[in-house]
Amino acid sequence: MNDKTAIEAAALWRRLDTVGTDAARLFRNGPGWRLAGTAVFLHEKEPARLDYELDLDPDWSTTRGVIRGFLGRRTVDQTILRDAAGWSMNGVRVAGLEHLKDLDLGFTPATNLPYLRRAHLAIGEAIDRAVAWWEPGAATLIELPQHYRRRDEHTFWYESPTGPYKAELELAASGFVRNYPQLWVLESE
Repeated sequence: MNDKTAIEAAALWRRLDTVGTDAARLFRNGPGWRLAGTAVFLHEKEPARLDYELDLDPDWSTTRGVIRGFLGRRTVDQTILRDAAGWSMNGVRVAGLEHLKDLDLGFTPATNLPYLRRAHLAIGEAIDRAVAWWEPGAATLIELPQHYRRRDEHTFWYESPTGPYKAELELAASGFVRNYPQLWVLESE
């Protein structure tokens, strides 16, 4: 990235369920987008730092994700790709996720933004969708069902039935989540 790269949005969150922060930026990447950030937090009572990048098509679907850093003494180095045949993680195909277009990272609120930008829900509309989900320390991706209902211009009811997690998410003007109850709060954008 050079000085001429236009930053679309930037955000800094504070974790509410443990010690931690996350800072992310969204910018143009050719015809699509790149979402990049760093989360620093406690994971299973150990320090963790995960740098992440998601490359997104012009329609906001994920084409590539990279996660690097550490969880305590364990090094994390994951490259996740989505192509016409589905998803792969570090070169190994992940079966059964071919129909999914979005990568959601369980350690950051930043990865809600791409799907919500693509969904274009009108007030009162709802959608059920699933994502390829990665949690810190996981060896592979899993399918995570999600439900969104737009309540007004800046709020969505969110449910992840297998999570299980339910809450009203409040969005900032940038599209990043401002308030993710019990998990994250936006400090600056």
